[in-house]
Amino acid sequence: MEFKFAKRMNYLKASDIREILKVSERPEMISFAGGLPAPELFPVEEIKEVSRIVLEEEGAKALQYATTEGYAPLRRWISNRMNTRLGTNFNYEDLLITHGSQQALDLSGKVFLDEEDVVLCESPTYLAAISALRAYGCEFVEVPTDNDGMIMEELERILENTSKVKIIYMIPDFQNPTGRSWSLERREQLVKAANKHQVMIIEDNPYGELRFEGRDLPSVKSFDQIGCVLCLGTFSKTFCPGYRIGWIAGDKRIIDKYVLVKQGTDLQCNTLAQMEIAKYLELYDIDEHIAKIREVYRRRRDLTVQTMGEEFPEGVTFTRPQGGLFAWVELPVGVNAREVLVESLKMNVAFVPGGSFFPNGGKENNFRINFSNMSEERIIKGIRLLGGILRQFV
Repeated sequence: MEFKFAKRMNYLKASDIREILKVSERPEMISFAGGLPAPELFPVEEIKEVSRIVLEEEGAKALQYATTEGYAPLRRWISNRMNTRLGTNFNYEDLLITHGSQQALDLSGKVFLDEEDVVLCESPTYLAAISALRAYGCEFVEVPTDNDGMIMEELERILENTSKVKIIYMIPDFQNPTGRSWSLERREQLVKAANKHQVMIIEDNPYGELRFEGRDLPSVKSFDQIGCVLCLGTFSKTFCPGYRIGWIAGDKRIIDKYVLVKQGTDLQCNTLAQMEIAKYLELYDIDEHIAKIREVYRRRRDLTVQTMGEEFPEGVTFTRPQGGLFAWVELPVGVNAREVLVESLKMNVAFVPGGSFFPNGGKENNFRINFSNMSEERIIKGIRLLGGILRQFV
């Protein structure tokens, strides 16, 4: 039988990250591939306790259907924290709970994108955002990007000369994959450009609380006066990814549209998970927990950068992020990171080649390193092995 799939299936391909993660599940593999938090930092004992309390006190409610928008006490906590940390002005009704921020990206495609619409993004950008939005038949235009974010002159030129631009997608803090952060000036200029051209901004900020040094900057949304910025967030990087709880916040007129499409997708997110997270936030100090995460990741960032500096050959450059989970490695032009990966996997070291982070392709001399998941001992061993492999290519 010939299966007649929807046209959107032609836009989709398997994620390089998910395919590499299958290989990296082998215990002998030293994996710098996935954006995985350190599992030893999950608050397992505390979650056991909040699970018991929720089921004893509100078990029937926790196991029942609930509203699409999400558990109100959790939405209140999130909106209050965003207003305090990021300079936003959200009411809890401006916020929808989603299955991770990844679902918020998928719903964004449903809400905004028709075939042949255009999404502007950093170059490079988050691979899973490309996959989620491309499913709706959009085209991507990569905006030249430096250490401070999109280059505003290039963004303005593209906006002036490109029709059907619907969305500007960006990660302001410790960007995936490069680890770079936007300057304060660029954040403000971005909103001005979006206002001028009547384009929505999706501000995806899963890593913002994982700052190791420097000062926190206000969100892009804090400069928004007309409702053109939507904020994505998640508990996956600061708490537990297995809960799959994230959110999208913005002008309520827009969030109402997201609620409609989510109702047709999955009705609602896990009630028990939302109530357990809310109870944890009530009983325990999330800031103390995040501080522990930051300290561990800071040490692993320092060790990764130091060891790359000692072991990588001349001509290979890399970022030193001020936070987050990732560093970005650039190889000399003509060196293909996918070929390096083939040899690296033979030595039981995994990373993600950089070509997939460029939606229009053509740039294979880069790769992404995750430093949050491996122990210090395995980081040193893995980077040394990788350095030896790179010397064969460079």
